[in-house]
Amino acid sequence: MGEQLTEDDIRKIKKEISDRKGPIRAKILEELKAAKAQGDLSENFEYYSAKRANGRNNSRIRYLERLIKYGKVVEEAEDDGRAGINSKVTCLFMDRDKEASYRIVTTVRQNPLIGLISVQSPVARALMGHREGDIVHVDLGDGRGYDLKILSIEKEDDSQDEINPY
Repeated sequence: MGEQLTEDDIRKIKKEISDRKGPIRAKILEELKAAKAQGDLSENFEYYSAKRANGRNNSRIRYLERLIKYGKVVEEAEDDGRAGINSKVTCLFMDRDKEASYRIVTTVRQNPLIGLISVQSPVARALMGHREGDIVHVDLGDGRGYDLKILSIEKEDDSQDEINPY
């Protein structure tokens, strides 16, 4: 595994584990108990639904605990004008004359649909360590790629980001 995690990622993961072991587990077990009390378990949808919810919750707890156990702590970008983790980078695609903004995050918080790109993505790897005004090449392998011009870099707060559910 060995995911890259910031201190804030670890804090959020520990909170989710605590919630899942506490109130979420208690609610699921209460639903399981109520479903068992209905009698015949062979055709009891509520019982099977509660069992599945319990299994998913326990699986998520194990996954999160493994993330912490095997994760590597990485530092967020410093406010020195260079692109790094939690930097919002606005770029110009040189070949299309189109702008896009991305925020570089750890793999457990990536969500490309809302502009959160993994530090391991080709775009983030190309941007890391560069400054405003730099032109970087995004290598896609097999001789393919494109150039980006960095228009601006801003340090972003990640307190509202969530850890991916998968």
